[in-house]
Amino acid sequence: MTADAVTALDVAFREIADGDVEQVVALWEACGLTRPWNDPRLDVADARRTPTSTVLVGVSGGQVVSSAVAGYDGHRGWLYYVAVDPQHQGGGLGRATVGAAEEWLRRQGVRKVRLMVRHGNERVLGFYDGLGYTDSECVVLGRDL
Repeated sequence: MTADAVTALDVAFREIADGDVEQVVALWEACGLTRPWNDPRLDVADARRTPTSTVLVGVSGGQVVSSAVAGYDGHRGWLYYVAVDPQHQGGGLGRATVGAAEEWLRRQGVRKVRLMVRHGNERVLGFYDGLGYTDSECVVLGRDL
């Protein structure tokens, strides 16, 4: 964390606004969360178009410094694109971002939440373990429609 890094205390959480989209995409790219086969702008648009999902942003000084996509499938809540600007990591902002997303899910009636960690991003497993997330002992399968 740099000397001018923000901490969780410096950040306000809210749902994404139109003017935040490019900052969010840049944040996801800086954190290595984007993939060539997923259009991040489309992912933002998809999350915003249904009442059971949202993109939350953490904002400090007018800049997006963190994000989380939260969604509810009717049985579980899910978190995606949990990101903290690399120059602001280590000050509790990740914990606060996940907390804000969990609170949004609670307000939707969610009782349990899940998230997926891609192979190659195992360095975040300790962070999530510290938040009480454990291996759900399942394999996630997928198929493009």
